[in-house]
Amino acid sequence: MALTGRAALLAALGSLPVGLWEPSWTGLLAVNAPLALACACDFALAAPVRRLGLSRNGDTSARLGEPADVTLTVTNPSRRPLRAQLRDAWPPSSWIPGTEVESSRHHLTVPSGERRRATTRLRPTRRGDHHADRVTIRSYGPLGLFTRQGTHKVPWTIRVLPPFTSRKHLPSKLARLRELDGRTSVLTRGEGTEFDSLREYVPGDDTRSIDWRATARHSTVAVRTWRPERDRHILLVLDTGRTSAGRVGDAPRLDAAMDAALLLAALASRAGDRVDLLAYDRRVRALVQGRTSGDLLPSLVNAMATLEPELVETDARGLTTTALRTTPRRSLIVLLTTLDAAPVEEGLLPVLPQLTQRHTVLVASVADPHVADMSKSRGTIDAIYEAAAAAQAQTERQRTSEQLRRHGVTVVDATPDELAPALADAYLALKTAGRL
Repeated sequence: MALTGRAALLAALGSLPVGLWEPSWTGLLAVNAPLALACACDFALAAPVRRLGLSRNGDTSARLGEPADVTLTVTNPSRRPLRAQLRDAWPPSSWIPGTEVESSRHHLTVPSGERRRATTRLRPTRRGDHHADRVTIRSYGPLGLFTRQGTHKVPWTIRVLPPFTSRKHLPSKLARLRELDGRTSVLTRGEGTEFDSLREYVPGDDTRSIDWRATARHSTVAVRTWRPERDRHILLVLDTGRTSAGRVGDAPRLDAAMDAALLLAALASRAGDRVDLLAYDRRVRALVQGRTSGDLLPSLVNAMATLEPELVETDARGLTTTALRTTPRRSLIVLLTTLDAAPVEEGLLPVLPQLTQRHTVLVASVADPHVADMSKSRGTIDAIYEAAAAAQAQTERQRTSEQLRRHGVTVVDATPDELAPALADAYLALKTAGRL
């Protein structure tokens, strides 16, 4: 079988007389001259890199944990065919660890005057905007002895959105909402209920719901039925201060808070309520207002995508002032923050009356399931110390919750997996009681 390319050249060099390999100028020139000639020819036949045309198309957004495909189109305007290895560089968080080399490198052969496409599949591991870095192309000659290499800037941005894993709870919560809307009677008439219709009295109905004028016009006792009010206003407030950076499991507390906020927003918009979002620590990080029900969730996930915890103490007074300015009318303010004693007692409690005198306030917090596991530890001295520390932390958390409840605040304290459905249940309970 005939040898071609690099193998043939090396075989030819290997068959030269031994004397030509002696370290003399004559020997070096004799050996290097064929190699230099081959490299020069290879270099001349390699397609130029600088003149290549590159463009992108593909996905511009993806949910965290889902793949995103970006296609790179390479156009070869030269008269020589392009034989190239291409590296499409992105930030490290754009890949699952260990898959970057396989996903970012491509081999291309582009004939003269034609174009070819290479698709890079990204699997981002962090939220936010991921920007393409650069494209490095190494063009080979036909012998593979010499290459041309260059880089191109081909801008592209993929916005990685929150995963919204709690959407699996939405059907069951919507079923409860429909049951609530179709309820025939309410045991206690709250201040936030709307008159729906009249029906005949049945034993067990609240006598305060009897409509005496309608009863006088009929031969039976008539009672009013009520339904939860619609077109209520809900302000979701994300605390993006330092306490939101604490990791619970594999993600910061802020991510669990955002997931719970998305489920509540989806449920409330289906209930006919208006939902706004405020993210704040020492300044406004995100603000979403006045969105229709169809545009609400896309606007929220887009605003949340770039949010990151800030390592600063949250300005509770500034947060309160901004929330009051954002919600001039009576609303439900859902504050997703910490229940740690120091931030609540020194920051939130002094300014809480400003919120509760005008609005219904609900505080939701992410609890660490590891603390509950520690409280059950037994068997060794270290385990007992861990259990004592966990019990003390739980006691302080319960005491903080009781302080908030004494101010008329509804408190939801749950682990990351349970926070979203628990917050939705608390919203439905407030709606049932007519407190919205």
